[in-house]
Amino acid sequence: MKSFYLTTPIYYVNDAPHIGHAYTTVAGDVLTRWHRQRGESVWFLTGTDEHGQKVMRTAEQNNSAPQAWVDKLVKEAWLPNWRALNIANDDFIRTTESRHTERVQRFLQSLKDSGHIYAGKYEGPYCVGCEEFKLPGDLIDADGEKLCPIHSKPVELVNENNWFFKLSEFAPLLLEHYKKNPQACQPESARNEVIAFLEGGVSDLSISRSTFNWGIPVPWDTDQVVYVWFDALLNYATAVGLTDAPDSAGGKKFAATWPADVHLVGKDILRFHAVIWPAMLMAAGVDIPKKVFAHGWLLVGGEKMSKSKLTGIAPSDITDHFGVDAFRYYFLRAIPFGSDGSFSWEDMSARYTSELANDFGNLASRLAAMIEKYCDGKVPAVAQDAALAEALSTTVTQADEAMVALDFQGGINAAMDFCKRVNGYVTEKEPWILAKDPANQKVLEEVLYNTAESIRALAVLLHPVMPQTTEILWESLGVKESLGPIGSQKISEIARWGQLPAGSVITKTPVLFPRLETKA
Repeated sequence: MKSFYLTTPIYYVNDAPHIGHAYTTVAGDVLTRWHRQRGESVWFLTGTDEHGQKVMRTAEQNNSAPQAWVDKLVKEAWLPNWRALNIANDDFIRTTESRHTERVQRFLQSLKDSGHIYAGKYEGPYCVGCEEFKLPGDLIDADGEKLCPIHSKPVELVNENNWFFKLSEFAPLLLEHYKKNPQACQPESARNEVIAFLEGGVSDLSISRSTFNWGIPVPWDTDQVVYVWFDALLNYATAVGLTDAPDSAGGKKFAATWPADVHLVGKDILRFHAVIWPAMLMAAGVDIPKKVFAHGWLLVGGEKMSKSKLTGIAPSDITDHFGVDAFRYYFLRAIPFGSDGSFSWEDMSARYTSELANDFGNLASRLAAMIEKYCDGKVPAVAQDAALAEALSTTVTQADEAMVALDFQGGINAAMDFCKRVNGYVTEKEPWILAKDPANQKVLEEVLYNTAESIRALAVLLHPVMPQTTEILWESLGVKESLGPIGSQKISEIARWGQLPAGSVITKTPVLFPRLETKA
């Protein structure tokens, strides 16, 4: 069975991660957790891009050798951040690892041997921030200076003898591919951009640099290093065994994993992933990825988040105040995935209070309190409210369709709409009034069972988004032994009503979403 294989971009280690990096990685984590709960075999890769001029210069500015600099940042900033955000990646690739560098050299040599690489001269603008050879039309003019539109910094003019990849040969094939397979590049705005770029004519690509040495040596010309993007893009395939012999462990892993199902990328690196990367694979006769999905930017003050512009916000700035699960929830709930979205402290506070604390957290704590008070802390006999059960069935279908289509907002909204529905059910049935008359005990217990069973379903639906909180809720429902761990609950089984066993002991937990301290 082929794994559902998802990758994030590998991130430059010139600095610590900001919430833009976390946004992509959390999205990947939520999607892969969802697919695991669909019962699929999953492989989730993230990592770091450690070569190139940008990293080398940053290391020099910090009086460090490049390798020591990247080692320090990966250990002290990147890995701890992903642990703190509860990212359940299966692998973490670093482009300075031998498993990557050796496979890159073998891949490059194979392209040279098959006639796809030739010697040439590159002369033109280069943005070190993007690590990208720029076209004159890409640049913005500011008082006679040519600036990168992403970094708002002057580009450098490069004049080098390099090796070139025959990228132009693959433009017609790529155009045909995207027109026949619209799902291969999403959202639609991203696909339209790629098609327009391909129709505008594609030049061959310089794939080596000769003026510095921080990179993978070109195997047949060790005075040059592999262009950082040509090196970095290969990580998605080198991590799972590209170029290894078919009968080796790496070769078997590659066969079971490749092609990637989803490459998640920010829209500023779309062309690399939707034009250069598949062309490289086509040249080598390797299957191209099934989908590249370019999400929008997180904006601060109307600008893309960026360390170089001092608009980068560290994830801990937010998680220290709101908690990790609220962070994971907010960015996927508040911003349609694929569109730009502005981060707002006020909006996050409002959603935290109304949706997480009031709608979801309060529902769970009210249920625990009522079962303790009216049923000696034990789940009453199984009962079924037909309308609630039907609503749940619809909810699961909607959520599954949305999440698989990377519509995280739609998937979360479906779950939270059901949560509101359950709150409405409790308000309408008024169990606290029913409890005043012993004659109503059976009806009271039915109401409480239906509420508890709904919360069981909500915990599973929201588990990929908020793993820590839903784990606490699962413990509170007392079902770990009877139903198994929450992470092993199947999406396809959520709507089967009556799974919560009568007699399960419900325990009160600390408030799931505590009142926020006023931020000074």
